[in-house]
Amino acid sequence: MLVLIAEDEPKIAQSLQLGLEQAGFEVLLAWDGQMAQKLFAQQSIGFAILDVNLPYVNGFELCRQFKQQRPAVPVMMLTALGDVDDKVQAFGAGADDYLVKPFHLQEVLARVYAISKRYHAAEQPQLRMQVADLELDSDKKEVRRAGKLLRLSQKEYLLLETLMKARGRVLSKAELAERVWALDFDTGTNTVEVYINFLRNKVDKPFEQKLIHTRTGFGYYLKDEA
Repeated sequence: MLVLIAEDEPKIAQSLQLGLEQAGFEVLLAWDGQMAQKLFAQQSIGFAILDVNLPYVNGFELCRQFKQQRPAVPVMMLTALGDVDDKVQAFGAGADDYLVKPFHLQEVLARVYAISKRYHAAEQPQLRMQVADLELDSDKKEVRRAGKLLRLSQKEYLLLETLMKARGRVLSKAELAERVWALDFDTGTNTVEVYINFLRNKVDKPFEQKLIHTRTGFGYYLKDEA
């Protein structure tokens, strides 16, 4: 990933560059706001680290421009200003994170990794999931078991998708009700149990191996326990 660092203090800029390059990133340095604008326009920047007090164009304005041009590029602000108003202004400009100088390089790296991972996950949704011979294609909204297409209603499909996304974690009736039937769903009814039964009849009953399981007193989970 190509990281743009806009920082007019040479020691800080070079320290960040060295640390990021040792961690495997490619780095471009900009000493002022105008140079940062040119590099952002010309290069395929994957992450931007911006000082607030830059010559010509400050970090807040750069962040605002970068987010307007490419919303999917994460931006971290670096500044000597730690006031709440400054943080509010940074996040108002679209910043994803805000670090006050002096800072530790390891903290910068940890935050870059965390933010990049979050963006990467958002950009690449899991379109296909599989447990044993059960396959779900969220792009086509299709479910197959042992290659056979299963006819599911919308709620059955959403319920199955929720269970598969949990990757074997037990989901309570309240969690399933919230995710499939909306926040104000009345969990006092037996709708969740009814739909779990509907799903089992289609996903499990015709097949020897059962994938939908009940943890008594806790909820339901989907897992290959063979």
